[in-house]
Amino acid sequence: MLGIGGRTVVEAKRRLTYAEFLAWAAYRRKTGTLHAGLRGDRQTALLALTVARIAGSKGLSLYDFLPHEQPPAPQAVDLDQALKEWY
Repeated sequence: MLGIGGRTVVEAKRRLTYAEFLAWAAYRRKTGTLHAGLRGDRQTALLALTVARIAGSKGLSLYDFLPHEQPPAPQAVDLDQALKEWY
């Protein structure tokens, strides 16, 4: 949060409402980090993965090109829940 709105972290925490916090959390879950360097790393990894797949490499994931990130843990989803979300 450092630098968001021109405020320090302490100021932002003091002024940020719980509803605003939840909105930012949802935005970050959807779009990823706000850190420009890490966003650049992810974009470069996506490009590297695309080139590798075009070259015929199989079995690679985005996280093979992101050494500082861990892949998300798989989440168990039952069939009924999956059908509700997909249809």
